[in-house]
This record gives sequence, structure tokens and C-alpha cells, in this order.
Amino acid sequence: MHDLTWWQHAVIYEIYPRSFQDSNGDGIGDLNGILRRLDYLVLLGVDAIWISPIYPSPMADFGYDVADYCGIDPIFGTMADFDRLLAEAHRRGLKVILDFVPNHSSDRHPWFQKSRSSRHNPKRDWYIWRDQPNNWLSHFGGSAWEFDETTGQYYLHSFLKEQPDLNWRNPALKAAMFNALRFWLRKGVDGFRVDVMWLMIKDDQFRDNPPNPGYRLGQAPHSHLLPVYNSDRLEIHGLVAEMRAVVDEFPDRVLIGEIYLPIPQLMTYYGVDLRGANLPFNFQLLQCAWSASAVAEVISEYQQALPDGAWPNWVLGNHDNARIASRIGARQARVAAMLLLTLPGTITMYYGEELGMCNVPIAPDQVQDPFEKNEPGLGLGRDPERTPMPWDASTAGGFTNGWPWLPLGDEHEIVNVAALERDDNSILRLYRNLIQLRQTHPVLVNGKLEGAVAEQNVLRYERTSDLHPTNKDPFAGTPALHPTNKDPFAGTPALHPTNKDPFAGTPARERLLVLLNMAAEAAQISVKSGTVLISTHLDREGTKVGSQVKLRAGEGLVISLEQSSGGPAVR
Repeated sequence: MHDLTWWQHAVIYEIYPRSFQDSNGDGIGDLNGILRRLDYLVLLGVDAIWISPIYPSPMADFGYDVADYCGIDPIFGTMADFDRLLAEAHRRGLKVILDFVPNHSSDRHPWFQKSRSSRHNPKRDWYIWRDQPNNWLSHFGGSAWEFDETTGQYYLHSFLKEQPDLNWRNPALKAAMFNALRFWLRKGVDGFRVDVMWLMIKDDQFRDNPPNPGYRLGQAPHSHLLPVYNSDRLEIHGLVAEMRAVVDEFPDRVLIGEIYLPIPQLMTYYGVDLRGANLPFNFQLLQCAWSASAVAEVISEYQQALPDGAWPNWVLGNHDNARIASRIGARQARVAAMLLLTLPGTITMYYGEELGMCNVPIAPDQVQDPFEKNEPGLGLGRDPERTPMPWDASTAGGFTNGWPWLPLGDEHEIVNVAALERDDNSILRLYRNLIQLRQTHPVLVNGKLEGAVAEQNVLRYERTSDLHPTNKDPFAGTPALHPTNKDPFAGTPALHPTNKDPFAGTPARERLLVLLNMAAEAAQISVKSGTVLISTHLDREGTKVGSQVKLRAGEGLVISLEQSSGGPAVR
């Protein structure tokens, strides 16, 4: 994988900082807590951490209401704490990605305080003001417009009224936000995940959204209307390209976009000539039914839709969606882990998935999420998937010496890092082994994905690659570096090809078969001869298979298929 950028082969680990590790006993996770757990992440095998917002904030939406884009909230620590965390992460080979929240700020941000003070303030147009509201709806319920008595106009808020939308059509606002990106990039941050990227530009005529004929009772209230005029506007792509250009001013950085759109629209965020987001987040696995046929269809549709040269990515969980183990059950969560870590491209996982964490029930008097408070009883609250990481079986799970900001739930006495580390067959061990398998078999990262099909609710696909230099000359087209002209190993005898073949043991054409039983019953599947590299049960490694293989209920296998002598791999 030496020819890939770091983010192309990365497994990215999302940390919701309030819930990862508390270091000072206030019950809220912080930067020094993350620092304390870096070695755990190194052992897990991930390549990068993405930290949800840590900027100064009144915490109306727990950091997604930013009051200063170039600071650290005291709840999480100081700028010196951040600098130390960044340095220690880099020292361990971990990249650090920050959340960037460009659609809206906090109403406490100095920019908005000035904007609302007068219709004639220079920062008035940094936000979106109207004499009369249209019919746009807030994602958190009710109208997206709030009347402000000071100046007698309405301002737009796509989420809480405490989160006024920024006006990205204003050049001065855009320049200020781009400089905020540069502030962090100069510190050495390795990239950004951009919050609600597809919402940043709105219709300049403020036309009403049409009704949604597909709305069903129980859906989020904002789904009453089709967001034609306040999301996914054509002009967004030029803005994303400008943001990408800022990030590209610094080498080896990445721009990731949060985008909840169907696949055809999602693909447009790669941009013209791939100058948009490096990785428009692919949430298709979060949204499809858990069956072999549904997942096979999603994989095929996504792979076929990728623009030429675009890099794929896959996500199974995040801070806005129910945990995978709650959606599909503990047994299938292991299958989901194998699915995620055998798909091509960049992988993003959510903290606690490696433990099989489930959603924790939140009593009404414990609710923190403003979404649930605004729209109670619809099951839209996000607190259940944001509960603290259980490190051990103690009362507060090793997360804090104080009282945790959200409950850990009863399962944490069994589902915790310390307990799972003692269990050789735990899901934690499975995640570590799968990540290691991904690192030692590059075909899982950049090989072809072939034949995603469903058989008896078993999902099967193959990952194939030509790897050995006897089949492909890696120096072709680069005569100045060709071994016949210059020995790149001169002076490094330990690494010289005459002493050690870096491809030793790697077949000329690696071909891995992935079988994932998504059913509650065993299944018998026809296969060609090969050797099991890993089972979700962690008990069949090295087993030879041929002709038929029996999959237990909820079992997944990765099988290295035998190579035929002098020809292509046996199918």
C-alpha cells in the first residue's frame, strides 16, 4: 500500500469526546482522556482518529454550536492540551481529523452578536436574514426561521434557534472560515470532516419547499417537505472545491464530507476532476435493510456509480445513528465488522463498535439531546448511541471518577474493554484481527471487488489483486528510477532485494473470498479450494476448505483461494 496516501488505506476511528475518557472527574470526556487512551487505539490498529467538535460552545447541541472556530472549550481542556494530544498521536503514527461545522455557528459567536445588533452592521450579511419567513423547516422541529426583536427580521436556523446559519455567499464570511481551516492545518491537523456539507448553500430566491408525497407518520417532522431549495444546491460544488483547495495548500491532508443523499447525488460531491471532497461519506450501509440481497445491491450500486479515479469509503456507525449491535443484534454485529473491514477503500468506525456496544436506554429525566427534547417520543434522540465508553466493570466503567454525563447502562459490566481483552474470542479481538488482516493483505484495501451476490441470505464477494512484481513491473514508465539505471537500495543492504523479497509469501494473484451469513440458520455454500484466514468466531483460522463450506448462523469467513499453477486463480 506504499503507493496510496495515508487516508486511502486508513481505518478512521470516530471519537465523541464527551464520552470517550474523562480525566478530571467532571463526568465529561476530554482531550487528556483521549491522550490517556492513545495506546489502546494503537493496539486496536486504527490509523486515524476523528474527534467530534471541541471548539468553545454553549453546548446547546454539544459542540455543534460553535462560538469560536479557533479555540478549545474549557470542558475539553486547553489549546496546550490539544497541541500535546496532536503531538503524541503523531508520535504513535496516528493521524488526527477534526470536525468542522461550517453551516451554522452558535448564537453566542461574536459574529452573530454583531450581525443581530443592527441591520447596518458589517457582519449583518454573514448570516441569513429575511423580512418574512418562507416554509423551510428546522431539522430539529418547527420553522427554520426565528424572529429577532432587535432588528425586526427573521434569521435562518436549519437546526436549533441557537444555531444561526452562516451565509456562504458572503465573500468576507467565506474568507474568515477558510482562515479558520488554515489555523488548524498550520498546527498539523491532518484533515477535516465537514458537518452537513450538503446544506451549506441555500436558494438565493428563498422559494418555498414542495410537500413530500412520501411522508409517513412517525418520520421526522422536517420530512413533511422536500428540501429542494435549502439543501444540495448546484452552487455547493464550487464552494466545496474552494474548501478542498484550501486543504490542498497543505500536503497529505484530507477533506471528508458528511452527506446524506442518494448515491447519484452523493457522487457529485467528488467534484469536477475529483477536486471536491476526497471522501464524501458513504452512509448507504447505515440506511439499507440488513439482508444479503439488500447489502449486495448497495455495494454493487455504489461501486458502479463511483467516478473514474474516485476513492470509495464505508461507514457502519456514527454519533447520529443507532449502534450497529442494536440495529442487527450482537451475533450479526460480528458479521458487520467483517463486512466493513473487507470492503475496498477508506473505513470509518465509531467508538465502541469494537466492543459490540448497544444503545443505552435513556430515561426522560436523563435526556440531554435537544432533538429528543424538541420532538419527544419519536425515537429520534441520539443520546442512546453517545453513552460513555466502558473501560472496565466498575460503577462508572473506568470512564470517570465522577458521575457520567450519560448513563453507561447495565451491559457495561460485561461489555467493557478489560473483560473483552481477557476473552480470546471477543468481538474486540475480532476487530483487532480484522484490522491486522487488512494491513497484511492490501487486496482488501485496493483490490477489485467482484461478484457481490446473495445466496441463501449469505453475502459473498471476492477481492482480487495482482501484487507480485513478477507480474507487473512497478518501475515501468519511470526510467530514472528503474533498477537497471539506479539501485534504489544502495547503501541499505538489509532491505536489498537480493537479501529480502518484500513480496515473499505473497501470491502472484491474491484472491480472497468473503462469505457473510446474515441469517439465523446455518448455510452450506459451494466454494473452490482454499484456506480460512479468519472466521467471525475466531476458531477456524488455517482450516482447509474445498467444494462446500458450512457457515454457522451469523458466521463470516475470509478464505484465501488456491492459485492454479501457471494461470489465474481457481474460481
